[in-house]
Amino acid sequence: METGKVVVERVGGKSAAIHCYSKYPLKFIIPNKVGPSQIDAVWIYTITYGGGIVSGDAIKCDISVGDGCTTVLTTQASTKVYKSVESKCSEQVLEARIGSDALLAVIPDPVTCFSTAKYSQTQVFKVFPSSSLLIVDWITSGRYGRGEKWDFELYKSTNNIFLDADEPLFLDTILLEQGRYSSIAERMQDYQVIAMVILLGPKLKFIQDQIQENVKNLMSQQLRIPSGSSGRYGDIDDNPFLTRPSFLASCSVFGQKGRGVVVRIAAMTTESVYSFLQCQLSGLDSLLGVAPYR
Repeated sequence: METGKVVVERVGGKSAAIHCYSKYPLKFIIPNKVGPSQIDAVWIYTITYGGGIVSGDAIKCDISVGDGCTTVLTTQASTKVYKSVESKCSEQVLEARIGSDALLAVIPDPVTCFSTAKYSQTQVFKVFPSSSLLIVDWITSGRYGRGEKWDFELYKSTNNIFLDADEPLFLDTILLEQGRYSSIAERMQDYQVIAMVILLGPKLKFIQDQIQENVKNLMSQQLRIPSGSSGRYGDIDDNPFLTRPSFLASCSVFGQKGRGVVVRIAAMTTESVYSFLQCQLSGLDSLLGVAPYR
């Protein structure tokens, strides 16, 4: 059963939320205007009662963006997932339909799972060839200041994009689970954040080209081997000339004729990811009214 639903259509030549429904534990906030008056975009903020997702919560959202509309789905703070009680898993499901010449930007703050938490989210997007879609999906190691470093039991995030309702365009799942022989913290080592950014469609083409070039240049600097090294990699912990990069990113295309771009990130600080997103997505203020992660 749906926990929330928003429908955005063009009314009087402008994007407008014509239907908005939510029930406990979910609530939507839709400001009258975000950014300059000439910008045509509906901003939707999702919040949960109690300031986070409680063990056993099941939230299902449905978002429909009509032809020619622009919609932003975001949060006011990080999504906190509280500890699991009786091994219950918290779940969130988002199903979104983006019409022709429409743009949906899903730009939340990161998920932060508390110790022993179990959390699974699934996001399904249905697009047309002229639809545009931005997704930012990221998670921190937890309450690092309290000593909780990758201390949750389970995190699973699935993002699926379908073209013309049923043709798979992008299928992806990230799974972090405590193992019998190694913990998540051991596998993640010094990295405190992992993130994924997906850009798809004609309205985001200029950002796609820019971010591919920027990631290439950034990584060529980060991964440059110091001149004093022997040129042999070996174990990074035993080589005084090599240090583990504080920020790693990769970029690749997907879909026919490379219509989409996906960026994957691992970083040692949340601040560095915020800075990266601010820089790379700053050009979107002309479409969204306000640049993401300002």
